[in-house]
Amino acid sequence: MINLLPTSTRQNMLYARRNTALLKWASLLTVTLIGTAIIIAIGMIYLTQTTKSFQKKTEITKATLQSQNIDTTQKQVDEISTNVKLATQVLSREILFSKLLQQLGAALPPDSALNQLQIDNLKGGISLTASAKTIESGSQVQVNLADPKNQIFDKADIDSITCEPDDGTKEYPCTVQIRALFKKDNPFLYISGSTKQ
Repeated sequence: MINLLPTSTRQNMLYARRNTALLKWASLLTVTLIGTAIIIAIGMIYLTQTTKSFQKKTEITKATLQSQNIDTTQKQVDEISTNVKLATQVLSREILFSKLLQQLGAALPPDSALNQLQIDNLKGGISLTASAKTIESGSQVQVNLADPKNQIFDKADIDSITCEPDDGTKEYPCTVQIRALFKKDNPFLYISGSTKQ
């Protein structure tokens, strides 16, 4: 077939076809951009609503926890835990006085008597007051208590020895004050001193 149309008409038809194709592509691109913008807008609205919903749930949860006094309960639990630890520490150093008194009585020399025991602190210190007939027997009290064979003390030191004038009215005119430190593995504690805290 022979095309007898003039050249200008042919060119106009060619450009018309190209313009039609470009118009279709431009329309398709515009529709795609509008669709993308709608999807993004819907996504943003959904995210905003979800964020607000989670914020409301968080506030409700916080209010519920505060109404249940979680902070107060936690403080009480901490106090109980501290008290249990303290009780464990005290019991780990608790003295069996019945056995200790028997051992002290056996360790005291003749012409002496135990007057008083006083536990100074939880670290194993004890103060003893004993009566003696003479200064020598008062000194012997300290020597006997410091003896490792007794298995009571690591060390025992004399704080003071005082004697009143012997007027015959007192059987034990001398008073001895001794500070002593329990042995860590002595058998007169409920729980051995080597127990880990």
